[in-house]
Amino acid sequence: MSDYYELLGVDRSASPDEIKKAYRTLARELHPDRNPDDPAAEARFKDVAKAYETLSDGERRAHYDRFGESGPGGGSGFGDAAGFGDIFDAFFGGQSPFGGGGFGGQQAPQGPARGDDLEVVVDVAFEDAVLGSAQPVEIRTHVPCEPCEATGAVAESTVESCDTCGGVGQVRQVRRSILGQMVSTGTCPTCDGTGEIIQAPCSSCTGAGRVVENRTYTVDIPAGVDTGATLRLSGRGAAGHRGAGFGDLYVRVRVLPHERFQRDGNDLVTELAVPMTVAALGGDLEFETLEDAETITVEAGTQTGKTFRLRGHGVPSLQGGRRGDIRAIAVVMTPEKLSEREEALMREFASLRGDELSESRSLLGRIRSALS
Repeated sequence: MSDYYELLGVDRSASPDEIKKAYRTLARELHPDRNPDDPAAEARFKDVAKAYETLSDGERRAHYDRFGESGPGGGSGFGDAAGFGDIFDAFFGGQSPFGGGGFGGQQAPQGPARGDDLEVVVDVAFEDAVLGSAQPVEIRTHVPCEPCEATGAVAESTVESCDTCGGVGQVRQVRRSILGQMVSTGTCPTCDGTGEIIQAPCSSCTGAGRVVENRTYTVDIPAGVDTGATLRLSGRGAAGHRGAGFGDLYVRVRVLPHERFQRDGNDLVTELAVPMTVAALGGDLEFETLEDAETITVEAGTQTGKTFRLRGHGVPSLQGGRRGDIRAIAVVMTPEKLSEREEALMREFASLRGDELSESRSLLGRIRSALS
């Protein structure tokens, strides 16, 4: 990743307000809503969000200025010390009782939190799940307020830095305990974590910097996906308060049943209706896959239950391995109605084989059949 300051287009001496303003401008410009089907813009959107998350936090910014992105405290400098962070999470809200940022380099985030993650269930046709498709998904979510450009204010001149927290969005409390001095950090109650006080709120969003609207996104359904799979769309969740980052959208897949095929791992299983004559004498049958028509050669003497395999016509592997097969299980079909000629030939055939037949089709029965 490039230098965080270069990503945001600000000097290393930029103030928190300048950093926030630069982030808001870039977030609006690069957001996936405005750049559909543009992987480069989406990747830069994520990088910009990460840069802002770091530079908007005073302590994390100081750490970055000194050590860079992967300097001390990045997860490898203290061995198992990060495990102590879990202990302090339970007892001290993630803060070390000795002040600072605790163990493992973890810091409580400052400023307003990013928007909520959202979840939606999408029904996908069986064929689309096997072959892949693009699926529209509609959600109702928070989006940035356009009249105020997500600032929540009528004009920038009406926004002042919060006196309680000094514009950082959080306040610290110092207490003494048997372990020594204990420092806890929490959201500023005056500005609700934004670091700003708005004197003239925007009438469209009443100062929130966001409004609720319906949004429709196009989700790429990968070939081979199955019921229960979850797709994550970065930055497609709710917009945060007053220009804070966007949450993510989680799409849970539910595959609809198919009238012919059932899925077994990466194989597709179905029945193959084989006429009795073809089963006895052999022949070729046309078989419709999910994509095209194939020919299945039936050998003479085929019985119900025989499996015919069409290799490579099943479900693609999500891991990029070999595609599954179609397993067509033969079901020999016995004719239900016979003409007199067909019955005579069948009886002659049975006689040649020495098969014992019933006389259910008596003369009266044949008369009734002819009249029906």
